[in-house]
Amino acid sequence: MSRLENKVAIITGGARGMGEAHVRRFVSEGAKVVFTDINEESGNALASELGENAKFIRQDVTKAADWEAVVTETENSFGPINILVNNAGISLSKSIFEMTEEDYRKIVDINQVSVFLGIKSVLPSMQKTGNGSIVNISSMNGLVGGAVGYTDTKFAVRGITKAVAIQVAGLGIRVNSVHPGVIETPMVTEGDAVEVIKEFAKHIPIQRMASPEEVSNLVLYLASDESSYSTGSEFVIDGGLTAM
Repeated sequence: MSRLENKVAIITGGARGMGEAHVRRFVSEGAKVVFTDINEESGNALASELGENAKFIRQDVTKAADWEAVVTETENSFGPINILVNNAGISLSKSIFEMTEEDYRKIVDINQVSVFLGIKSVLPSMQKTGNGSIVNISSMNGLVGGAVGYTDTKFAVRGITKAVAIQVAGLGIRVNSVHPGVIETPMVTEGDAVEVIKEFAKHIPIQRMASPEEVSNLVLYLASDESSYSTGSEFVIDGGLTAM
């Protein structure tokens, strides 16, 4: 039996990068997946490739109305929701001296507020099943310092994970955070700092970046019933960086 057989999942930021890897893995493990993104071209192409158990919806994760529509469409298509992966996120390579209030609020809305909205939106549906797993993608920078805005919000994701986990544990719903290090995604390989990141990767204890699929293995574990006694916890996948 597949590890997510009869499970219904929502994955944000699912059109490319880590999110795409999560979508592919979940479908291959038997889940019915609704994935969202603002990248309609990539999202529609992936849904067409994966078939009837994957559905793409364009979503602005910072808007409560969009969340309501995604939850409604998911239930109408596949039934009550068992899994939410809050994967959508951004980073801006600006120092505190360069960053504007508008820049900062954009990061907060996408990386932090969207997680709150996602959790709040899916809980009523999860209560129908009595079995839910929420996986919030934070970062190693939710544990140690990094870019302004990105670090702040990733610490906040870690915090809301713990706060909500305590409140919903008695409902059969678990909430955990995942803390990736340097992952070989388009955000890294197509960015301005690609050569700097490649050089930095040589100094990771494992001496390389992780593939998105390696992160998906961990997300799959937390989404599945295999992790039934894990909640309110951080799961680090950083090649040993935070151990240094």
